[in-house]
Amino acid sequence: MTPPEPGGGRLVLNLMHFARVLRAAGLPVGPGRVLQAVEAVEALGLDSRRDFYWALHAVFVNRHDQTEVFDQAFHLFWRNPDLLKRMMGMMLPTVREELRPDQKDMSRRVAEALRDKDAPEPPPPEEKEELRVELDAALTVSEREQLQGKDFETMSTEELAEARRLIARMALPVAEVTTRRHRPDQQGPRIDPRATLRRMMRTGDLADLARRRVRTRPPPLVLLCDISGSMTRYSRMLLHFMHAVTNDRDRVHSFVFGTRLTNITRHLRQRDVDEALDSVAAAVQDWSGGTRIGTALHEFNRVWARRVLGQGAVMLLITDGLDRDAGEGLAMEAERLHKSCRRLVWLNPLLRWDGFAPKSSGIRALLPHVDDFRPVHNLNSLGDLARALDRPSRRRAEGMRRWLREAA
Repeated sequence: MTPPEPGGGRLVLNLMHFARVLRAAGLPVGPGRVLQAVEAVEALGLDSRRDFYWALHAVFVNRHDQTEVFDQAFHLFWRNPDLLKRMMGMMLPTVREELRPDQKDMSRRVAEALRDKDAPEPPPPEEKEELRVELDAALTVSEREQLQGKDFETMSTEELAEARRLIARMALPVAEVTTRRHRPDQQGPRIDPRATLRRMMRTGDLADLARRRVRTRPPPLVLLCDISGSMTRYSRMLLHFMHAVTNDRDRVHSFVFGTRLTNITRHLRQRDVDEALDSVAAAVQDWSGGTRIGTALHEFNRVWARRVLGQGAVMLLITDGLDRDAGEGLAMEAERLHKSCRRLVWLNPLLRWDGFAPKSSGIRALLPHVDDFRPVHNLNSLGDLARALDRPSRRRAEGMRRWLREAA
């Protein structure tokens, strides 16, 4: 690629800088992608900003979860790159990590990518003695503990990478359930007459009584994850979680849904997480669209329930409960799903807000038919889920009573 001539256009140079911004934001962009971007722009021209956007999108984006980062970086960078770098360098240190649900904030990954690393940090403001003491106490907490409690939505690129590594090592123990089979155990509570007779026939004399115990094993685990537009910022990390669970144990079945239901169990069986997510991205057609929870549950109950919910399966339903069909038919399908599994756990990222209330019709339709209602927005919530599932199954957990009263 030849450098721009003096007095000529700076498009090629800006494309190179834009590729650096995307790489800093976590997208796998190399020199080959830059050359492809230049060829694509030369082929389409600059007559339409829309064509320019989709040409770069086709080159730089190869997975669905990269679309949001690319979109924000594109609309910010191609206004005034130098001005935005200086602005983001001034704004980033003062960005708050507590985001309101109705606030449209820029992705922190894009903000860090656009930040001018050579710009000097603004001087710290003068603080009162009480504030300095509070900050000193906060700094005594380890980075690992701070990362555990940070919302996935507010994590930087490095923090997301570290969170993925922690999720990859995460185990999800589920309390074992009894089966109809037995195993030999000399301390077992039951006598095994067949084994006792076989001993007597081998020796031709009286033998000690053989004993047995009921065999236990973890139940099947079924994960049903919402990938609609309202769940976009969390579905990426939750897919990493589903991949870790799928490769940690047997009898795990994974599904995703937006406007339709897709079985991704076979794709998540691949050991490499990047290959697995690329395979999922190619198989799923309804990313970031609407949400039809009732339709998805109806298809699951009709096609898959008898195949995967046998032997006392535990079901994890991951959705925010915001239904495009206003909960039509959802209560009946949720009731049927609840009766088909041993335990139905609803994981909702909206529970991270202290002021959350079950006002949506979809949420009110689902609540009476689940056994547990838990948040899923950071590493701590995933750890709490693992501890809850490791306890014996219990219908209608204590925490559900409050939500059922509010929904009523």
